[in-house]
Amino acid sequence: MDEIQSLFRERARAHILVHGKVHGVFFRDYTKKKADELGITGWVKNTDGAVEVVAEGDKTTLRKFILECQKGSPLAKVEKVDYTWEDFTGKFDRFFINY
Repeated sequence: MDEIQSLFRERARAHILVHGKVHGVFFRDYTKKKADELGITGWVKNTDGAVEVVAEGDKTTLRKFILECQKGSPLAKVEKVDYTWEDFTGKFDRFFINY
């Protein structure tokens, strides 16, 4: 992509909650791998009954990432993905698993 196109890409933050059989099935590792492949920064962690993700990048790539979260790791059974768009902060320099 040339520099001019990259200037017009809308950067955003997505706050994502993934519900279903997502604990004990390598979902956080899967999420980190997909984020790294797509160049997304932020974090993923287990919460009570869900996996929470905060991801930053360009909005088009974040949409692809949300689709990957809906698909889930091979052993996961994703029932529902909720997400909200937030303002990009640039706070992260990588994607990590938050324990």
